[in-house]
Amino acid sequence: MKFYTITRGDVDGFFGLMVDNLIQLLVLTALCTGLCGFPLPFVTAVVLPGAAVSLLIGNIFYAWQAYQIGKQQNRSDVTALPYGINTVSLFAFVFFVMFPVYQATNDYKAAWKAGLLASFLSGLIEFFGSFIAERIRKSTPRAALLSALAGIAITFISMDFLLKTFEYPLVAFLPLGIILLQYFGKVKFPLGLPGGLVSIFLGILLAFISGKLGTPIFVEGAWQRGVETVGFYLPTLSILDLFSVLDAANMKAYLAVILPMGIFNVIGSLQNIESAEASGDSFPTKTSLLVNGLGTIIGTFFGSPFPTTIYIGHPGWKGLGAKHGYSVLNGIFMSIVCFFGLMGILQALVPIEAGMAIVLWIGIVIGAQAFQATPSLHAPAVVIGLLPALAGWAVLIIQNTFFFLDRQLQTILSNQGIKAELHHSLSDIGEHVSFLPYALSGLLALSQGFLLTSMVWAAIIVFLLEKDFYRAGIWCFVGSVLAGLGLIHSYQLAGNAILNQFSILAQWQFPLAYTLLGISFFLTQFFTTGSFKKRT
Repeated sequence: MKFYTITRGDVDGFFGLMVDNLIQLLVLTALCTGLCGFPLPFVTAVVLPGAAVSLLIGNIFYAWQAYQIGKQQNRSDVTALPYGINTVSLFAFVFFVMFPVYQATNDYKAAWKAGLLASFLSGLIEFFGSFIAERIRKSTPRAALLSALAGIAITFISMDFLLKTFEYPLVAFLPLGIILLQYFGKVKFPLGLPGGLVSIFLGILLAFISGKLGTPIFVEGAWQRGVETVGFYLPTLSILDLFSVLDAANMKAYLAVILPMGIFNVIGSLQNIESAEASGDSFPTKTSLLVNGLGTIIGTFFGSPFPTTIYIGHPGWKGLGAKHGYSVLNGIFMSIVCFFGLMGILQALVPIEAGMAIVLWIGIVIGAQAFQATPSLHAPAVVIGLLPALAGWAVLIIQNTFFFLDRQLQTILSNQGIKAELHHSLSDIGEHVSFLPYALSGLLALSQGFLLTSMVWAAIIVFLLEKDFYRAGIWCFVGSVLAGLGLIHSYQLAGNAILNQFSILAQWQFPLAYTLLGISFFLTQFFTTGSFKKRT
């Protein structure tokens, strides 16, 4: 197989990954213009071309990586690691870095520069994290890595798109059925048409018909606005803009957002590499993460304030029969869209409802893999590893509700000519948070650093199931260190922002609790084996 070979599975995989990437670009465009005051021409001319640079670099590299591994192993079925804009960092940097700066300064360029700083530092964390990631991977049970990934798949991917599917059933059910028929039912469509292509075109057609029946999907005037942005936009070198805000004061101000997002990206990418290996494709950890970090840093140098990452979903793309060609196609397509200002037209032509079926299917496959690729004995560990992500998703819903209420209240007051500064915010409830329904304080604590929390607790359960109480205790002490540093469970409320509180023993109950739990496991090891030494 030659590097430029494109298979039918690559075409299917391309449509899926393209829709996934396209959704991220549509979302960041809407958030930048709607919340942070970015003019659409600035997003089109600076932000999107910068994002395209990072997407092109990463997609081409991971395609080449898969091709080389295939040659070395004499295989033609190696699937490239998927790659794109990091969804969680996208929301975090918009809501907790750029939006507050825009509110304080009313200057969209100041907000953009703050985003560049956050993205650059996040890329550095990814880059240097690559040197220790393999050691973490080897010492962590597979159930601990895959369950955290499955938690994201079930919540932030599957549930979001499933809810939207049931919001627009006449548009979304049939495209989802096409995907399920081909990839679960193994049904082949006439003329060998890829299921992803059929699904998207059917979704566009149903969206058009739905609009005629009184359920408008297409935004009025979107096509005309999209045509106005068409042009040719070369990436803009933005290093001087980045360096103008690269100082200790700014780094300290945004550390509570940047550090957890950087760690999140490293651990998430690590888990995705493990997921790929569980599917039969083994990639070098260090090189994969190095390029991941470099993609983010180079994108920042060209004006993109949004980190990139190795995507969730490799088993899904492999299930489609995608090889390395789908990654090449995606990188080229997204570059064309961004360099020629076509995002507005695509936004008008392809509603999210028309393409989300493929992404929903990917989430289902990842969730299932956590159980299928781990020993059946470890199933309880997988289950407990899902729970922190559920807490993270629940907190996001609560947080978005407060954002919505605040905006609605201010709109109502403004329309009535009232300038009172009234807000609904999470920080308003302050010390009363523990008395709210559903133990909100516990929910907030569990959600902070949920990827790391998921790994710690899933690993503890794995070793308890294997009656290795010594290693279970070691993982308790890992949890104690993480909690003591504020990397998990520690938070502070600032308006509607929920920020990590990076100070030693800020939430002292958690490190103490983990330590006591670890001691109890060590004592159990001693009384059951007569020794504190780990099992051999």
